[in-house]
Amino acid sequence: MAAVDLLGWAATAVLVATLWRQIWKQWRADDAQAVSTWLFIGQMTASVLFIAYSIALHSWVFVVTNSLVLATAIAGQCMAWMKRRRALS
Repeated sequence: MAAVDLLGWAATAVLVATLWRQIWKQWRADDAQAVSTWLFIGQMTASVLFIAYSIALHSWVFVVTNSLVLATAIAGQCMAWMKRRRALS
């Protein structure tokens, strides 16, 4: 692995840690309305497109990074749906 790859993996770690921290904050928040569904739709769409692009370029750092970003968007959207359902009950 080249040193430049380590830079990419470090960026991935920072980005994913930041996104998971936001998911944790959202989990603990009382108000599910604070996060837009369109944010997650845009994030998921962009992630899928970036995954395809990264695969085409054989850029495995970005395949993994964008797959993890996609996972955070899915988790965030599921969490928002669950909180909205509970609020309606």
